[in-house]
Amino acid sequence: MPRPIFSLPISFLPVPRLAMRRGRLIACLLGLLFAGPALAQSSGNIFTDLFKPPGAVPQQPDPAAAALSEMVLRMDRLENTVRQLTGQVEQLQFRVQQLEAGGGRSGAPAAGTMPPPTANRAPVSVPASAPLAPPPGTTAAPSRRSDSFDPNAAPEAPGAPQPLGSPTSGAASIGAPTDIAPPGGARAGSQVAALPPANTPRDLFDLGNGYIQRQDYGAADQTFRQFLQTYPSDRLVPEATYLLGESQFMRQNYKDAAENFLQVSTKFPNAPRAPEALLRLGQSLAALNEREAACATLGEVDRKYPRASSSLRQAVEREQKRAGC
Repeated sequence: MPRPIFSLPISFLPVPRLAMRRGRLIACLLGLLFAGPALAQSSGNIFTDLFKPPGAVPQQPDPAAAALSEMVLRMDRLENTVRQLTGQVEQLQFRVQQLEAGGGRSGAPAAGTMPPPTANRAPVSVPASAPLAPPPGTTAAPSRRSDSFDPNAAPEAPGAPQPLGSPTSGAASIGAPTDIAPPGGARAGSQVAALPPANTPRDLFDLGNGYIQRQDYGAADQTFRQFLQTYPSDRLVPEATYLLGESQFMRQNYKDAAENFLQVSTKFPNAPRAPEALLRLGQSLAALNEREAACATLGEVDRKYPRASSSLRQAVEREQKRAGC
């Protein structure tokens, strides 16, 4: 076998060294390729952040996490607002219950009135065993029994000595009616009149009817409203509804009056006040410039109630002429 002229070491061969350089270059390019998006998101400058340590590269916040935290904050604010509103509603309900409880008491003062200054003061009791000391410079009179009669202390009392020929202080004039009321009768009567009415349907209805007779239509309105709210199934409801509309009609509140008269005519057509309620309904509609509806309502009085009183029929005819039916 022939021997070569010269031999080179393997490390000096150019082909393996060129292959190693290509491998290193490809590895660097792949590293830059995969790290490029992350570095671009971090600061936008790949070459600037390439040589920075990992902790020095700024991190962009996650949009989803920011939106979630903002939603949590908004939910907390809404919950706090709901708690505040709930507390306010509970306070208002408590005040309303207090007002209703105060208004339902028989001895409670009316709304808008103030108790007298001495209403909350406790009565001062003076012990009977402690006699009053006389003023200085005077001599104390001898003590008397509590059941003895002193004419000097009460000269006008019955049994006290009177001059001869003089009439008694309590004598009545000739021809005047004899007062047979018991002692203190006038005072007792005034106290009874000042007491509130009993909490029964009839008493509350009579109270409102008394306001109607005294032409106090505002008080009658409030009384009959309270009656209908407190006793909605009582047998006096048709009459109370009519009188409520009457109090509103007299105060020229024709819209509310028409609603109450219509309720009497439709829900209680056989009530004693139903024909009058139909007449008042026609008058209320005429006052509201509803001429056609008023004429139709007034015409229904004769048709639905042919046995109505003559005075009611005459009133219907007058209202028809006035409305131009």
